[in-house]
Amino acid sequence: MNGPRVRIQTEDFDLGAEVAALRAGDAGVGAVAVFVGTVRDRNDGQGVSRMELEHYPGMTEKAIEAMIDEAHRRFDIRAARVIHRVGQLQPQDQIVYVGVSSSHRGEAFRACEFLMDYLKTQAPFWKKETTPAGSRWVDARVSDDEALRRWGIVAGNAATRGNS
Repeated sequence: MNGPRVRIQTEDFDLGAEVAALRAGDAGVGAVAVFVGTVRDRNDGQGVSRMELEHYPGMTEKAIEAMIDEAHRRFDIRAARVIHRVGQLQPQDQIVYVGVSSSHRGEAFRACEFLMDYLKTQAPFWKKETTPAGSRWVDARVSDDEALRRWGIVAGNAATRGNS
Protein backbone atom coordinates (compact mmCIF):
# COMPACT_ATOMS: atom_id res chain seq x y z
CA MET A 1 0.00 0.00 0.00
CA ASN A 2 1.37 3.39 -0.95
CA GLY A 3 1.07 6.25 1.53
CA PRO A 4 0.21 6.49 5.21
CA ARG A 5 -2.49 4.34 6.83
CA VAL A 6 -4.14 7.35 8.51
CA ARG A 7 -4.62 10.83 7.13
CA ILE A 8 -6.46 13.70 8.77
CA GLN A 9 -6.82 16.48 6.23
CA THR A 10 -8.89 19.46 5.12
CA GLU A 11 -8.78 18.67 1.40
CA ASP A 12 -11.12 16.25 -0.35
CA PHE A 13 -9.94 12.80 -1.45
CA ASP A 14 -10.21 10.95 -4.76
CA LEU A 15 -11.98 7.65 -4.14
CA GLY A 16 -10.53 5.96 -7.23
CA ALA A 17 -6.98 6.99 -6.36
CA GLU A 18 -7.40 5.77 -2.78
CA VAL A 19 -8.67 2.34 -3.86
CA ALA A 20 -5.82 2.06 -6.36
CA ALA A 21 -3.27 2.94 -3.65
CA LEU A 22 -4.78 0.32 -1.32
CA ARG A 23 -4.32 -2.39 -3.98
CA ALA A 24 -1.00 -1.16 -5.43
CA GLY A 25 1.61 -3.84 -5.86
CA ASP A 26 -0.31 -6.54 -3.96
CA ALA A 27 -1.38 -9.38 -6.26
CA GLY A 28 -2.83 -11.22 -3.23
CA VAL A 29 -5.72 -8.76 -2.94
CA GLY A 30 -8.96 -10.47 -3.88
CA ALA A 31 -11.34 -7.96 -2.32
CA VAL A 32 -11.51 -4.30 -1.37
CA ALA A 33 -14.28 -3.03 0.90
CA VAL A 34 -14.77 0.72 1.13
CA PHE A 35 -16.98 2.99 3.18
CA VAL A 36 -17.35 6.66 2.23
CA GLY A 37 -19.27 8.93 4.57
CA THR A 38 -20.73 12.24 3.45
CA VAL A 39 -22.09 15.28 5.28
CA ARG A 40 -25.88 15.18 5.58
CA ASP A 41 -28.09 18.23 5.35
CA ARG A 42 -30.00 17.22 8.51
CA ASN A 43 -29.11 16.03 12.01
CA ASP A 44 -31.39 15.47 14.98
CA GLY A 45 -34.33 16.76 12.93
CA GLN A 46 -32.69 20.10 12.11
CA GLY A 47 -31.30 21.35 8.83
CA VAL A 48 -27.52 21.62 8.68
CA SER A 49 -26.00 24.19 6.32
CA ARG A 50 -22.37 23.73 7.39
CA MET A 51 -20.23 21.57 9.65
CA GLU A 52 -16.80 22.24 11.10
CA LEU A 53 -14.71 19.35 12.41
CA GLU A 54 -11.72 19.54 14.75
CA HIS A 55 -9.40 16.99 16.31
CA TYR A 56 -6.31 16.76 18.50
CA PRO A 57 -3.40 16.47 16.01
CA GLY A 58 -1.22 13.49 16.83
CA MET A 59 -3.64 12.01 19.36
CA THR A 60 -6.37 11.30 16.80
CA GLU A 61 -3.98 9.69 14.32
CA LYS A 62 -2.43 7.55 17.08
CA ALA A 63 -5.86 6.33 18.21
CA ILE A 64 -6.89 5.38 14.66
CA GLU A 65 -3.52 3.69 14.01
CA ALA A 66 -4.12 1.55 17.11
CA MET A 67 -7.50 0.46 15.76
CA ILE A 68 -6.00 -0.43 12.38
CA ASP A 69 -3.47 -2.58 14.27
CA GLU A 70 -6.40 -4.18 16.11
CA ALA A 71 -8.20 -4.80 12.80
CA HIS A 72 -5.09 -6.62 11.55
CA ARG A 73 -5.14 -8.80 14.69
CA ARG A 74 -8.85 -9.61 14.42
CA PHE A 75 -9.24 -10.09 10.67
CA ASP A 76 -7.24 -11.63 7.84
CA ILE A 77 -6.66 -8.36 5.98
CA ARG A 78 -3.79 -7.20 3.84
CA ALA A 79 -4.06 -3.42 4.28
CA ALA A 80 -6.32 -0.71 5.69
CA ARG A 81 -6.49 3.03 5.29
CA VAL A 82 -8.55 5.73 6.99
CA ILE A 83 -8.92 9.31 5.77
CA HIS A 84 -10.95 11.74 7.84
CA ARG A 85 -11.52 15.33 6.86
CA VAL A 86 -11.52 18.26 9.27
CA GLY A 87 -12.26 21.95 8.84
CA GLN A 88 -15.27 23.50 7.11
CA LEU A 89 -17.55 21.05 5.29
CA GLN A 90 -20.83 21.41 3.40
CA PRO A 91 -23.71 18.97 2.90
CA GLN A 92 -22.76 16.30 0.34
CA ASP A 93 -19.00 16.73 0.97
CA GLN A 94 -17.05 13.52 1.51
CA ILE A 95 -15.99 13.38 5.14
CA VAL A 96 -14.53 9.92 5.79
CA TYR A 97 -12.98 7.06 3.83
CA VAL A 98 -12.30 3.61 5.26
CA GLY A 99 -10.73 1.14 2.86
CA VAL A 100 -9.68 -2.44 3.59
CA SER A 101 -8.06 -5.01 1.33
CA SER A 102 -8.06 -8.74 1.91
CA SER A 103 -7.77 -11.97 0.00
CA HIS A 104 -11.48 -12.58 0.60
CA ARG A 105 -14.55 -10.33 0.75
CA GLY A 106 -15.89 -11.46 4.14
CA GLU A 107 -12.81 -10.36 6.04
CA ALA A 108 -12.67 -7.07 4.12
CA PHE A 109 -16.34 -6.30 4.87
CA ARG A 110 -16.03 -7.17 8.58
CA ALA A 111 -12.82 -5.18 9.06
CA CYS A 112 -14.27 -2.18 7.24
CA GLU A 113 -17.40 -2.23 9.44
CA PHE A 114 -15.24 -2.70 12.56
CA LEU A 115 -13.13 0.36 11.70
CA MET A 116 -16.16 2.49 10.85
CA ASP A 117 -17.93 1.54 14.09
CA TYR A 118 -14.77 2.54 15.96
CA LEU A 119 -14.58 5.89 14.20
CA LYS A 120 -18.22 6.72 14.94
CA THR A 121 -18.09 5.71 18.60
CA GLN A 122 -14.53 6.30 19.81
CA ALA A 123 -12.36 8.53 17.60
CA PRO A 124 -11.71 11.95 19.14
CA PHE A 125 -13.38 14.43 16.80
CA TRP A 126 -15.54 17.45 17.63
CA LYS A 127 -18.02 19.06 15.28
CA LYS A 128 -19.73 22.41 15.08
CA GLU A 129 -23.03 22.28 13.24
CA THR A 130 -24.62 25.39 11.79
CA THR A 131 -28.41 25.11 11.82
CA PRO A 132 -31.30 27.60 11.53
CA ALA A 133 -31.27 27.71 15.36
CA GLY A 134 -27.57 28.71 15.43
CA SER A 135 -24.23 26.97 15.81
CA ARG A 136 -23.09 24.51 18.47
CA TRP A 137 -20.00 22.40 19.18
CA VAL A 138 -20.65 18.75 20.00
CA ASP A 139 -18.58 15.64 20.53
CA ALA A 140 -18.71 13.89 17.13
CA ARG A 141 -18.69 10.45 18.77
CA VAL A 142 -22.05 8.75 18.94
CA SER A 143 -23.23 6.33 21.57
CA ASP A 144 -23.80 2.97 19.95
CA ASP A 145 -23.76 0.24 22.58
CA GLU A 146 -24.69 -2.39 20.00
CA ALA A 147 -21.64 -1.55 17.84
CA LEU A 148 -19.38 -1.61 20.88
CA ARG A 149 -20.77 -4.98 22.04
CA ARG A 150 -20.53 -6.45 18.53
CA TRP A 151 -16.76 -5.91 18.53
CA GLY A 152 -16.09 -6.26 22.27
CA ILE A 153 -14.87 -2.66 22.42
CA VAL A 154 -14.72 -1.09 25.85
CA ALA A 155 -16.10 2.47 25.62
CA GLY A 156 -13.36 5.06 25.99
CA ASN A 157 -10.58 2.53 25.38
CA ALA A 158 -11.12 1.37 21.84
CA ALA A 159 -7.83 -0.49 21.42
CA THR A 160 -8.76 -2.81 24.30
CA ARG A 161 -10.83 -5.92 23.69
CA GLY A 162 -13.74 -6.42 26.04
CA ASN A 163 -14.43 -9.66 27.87
CA SER A 164 -17.94 -10.16 26.53
